[in-house]
Amino acid sequence: MSGAAPAEPDPAMAGLLADLVRVPSVGGSPAETGIQDRLAAWLRAEGLEVDHWPIPVADLAAEPDFPGMEAARTEAWGVVGRLPGTGGGRSLLFDCHVDVVPPGDPSAWSGDPFSGRIVGDRLYGRGACDMKGGLVAALFAVRALRRARPRGDVLIACVPGEEDGGLGTYALLSRGWRADACVIPEPTGLGVVPANAGALTFRLRIRGRGAHAARRDTGVSAVELFLPVFTALRDLERRRNTGPDPLMARWRLPYAIEIGTVRAGDWSSTVPDDLVAEGRIGVALDEPEHAARHALERTVANVCASDDWLSRHPVEVEWWGGRFASCRLPHHDNGLLEGITEAHTGVTGEAPAVWGAPYGSDLRLLTGLGGIPTVQYGPGDVACMHAPDEHVSLTEVATAARTLTALAHSYCGTH
Repeated sequence: MSGAAPAEPDPAMAGLLADLVRVPSVGGSPAETGIQDRLAAWLRAEGLEVDHWPIPVADLAAEPDFPGMEAARTEAWGVVGRLPGTGGGRSLLFDCHVDVVPPGDPSAWSGDPFSGRIVGDRLYGRGACDMKGGLVAALFAVRALRRARPRGDVLIACVPGEEDGGLGTYALLSRGWRADACVIPEPTGLGVVPANAGALTFRLRIRGRGAHAARRDTGVSAVELFLPVFTALRDLERRRNTGPDPLMARWRLPYAIEIGTVRAGDWSSTVPDDLVAEGRIGVALDEPEHAARHALERTVANVCASDDWLSRHPVEVEWWGGRFASCRLPHHDNGLLEGITEAHTGVTGEAPAVWGAPYGSDLRLLTGLGGIPTVQYGPGDVACMHAPDEHVSLTEVATAARTLTALAHSYCGTH
């Protein structure tokens, strides 16, 4: 089908996406709950059965397999829309997160970070790429499927808390929702992603000895103690990224280690006696979480053993926040990989690229905890995620909507 016509941007699709981007649904904010009200109303208006429920945040957070949470929340809501099948077909779930990361410094943007403005084929705003573009593609796919009368159920889940652990999808599974297969329309540039690296969040605390800066030789600087720790983590990163799985070959650092924040000292003329650094370590495909934790802890312990002060005052390592295990689509995937590949090829005339992502996602919860074969496929360039002037191609959103519709036709069966 090399002559397949490209999808054309849909003004109604662009309008809904702009409206949703204008909702600043940062994780843990009131807007993260407000956007769920809006989506539940949209799904009801489209004739779907809607489950809109308060998530028992505290109860779920106490579960031993809870995936972690970094944003402070006392309230969160789940939303599932169900287009019931006529019978005899397989069920398909679209899992879409509604939360976005903060926009950062507004001056780094060329306009309002939540403007939803359109320039040519691009729609701008925090969350446009990650992943409200994919959410809208899934919404319009479900709208198109109403007329097709699929044999199997088609479900769309709108979930909070993906960016900081996966609260929404964990709650979805805890409530009992399942399907024969799932697509997460995360930004993949319309490639198919059947595997994700994982990521674990850590906190390091280094204790020195304070002194007046004029007599710094009588103190022990926690900042100076941190330098060999940082160097050792860079060396660990290099070793962990030697010969990665072929699915990760497109990335120079598929399993990155980074220190995201460093806080030290409380006065400019005092030797800092305390330093706290927070970061993340990538978890390799098929690597257990505990093995990644042990690798970092062992590296830090080796640094401490080689230093007179740190051997007596070792660096404290704490694991906190989101826990993203690595995961991949199982070989027995109920025909999902073949189905999404054929659907994309039928819509675009070209086979999609297939690759693994270097970041965590809800794929590991759906496949690992839920037993649901899952892939990622959606509009948007991963380079735009979490970046200033985040944007998504409206043509890609339309193409993704057509592909998801075609997949549901073939996977669920239609009359």
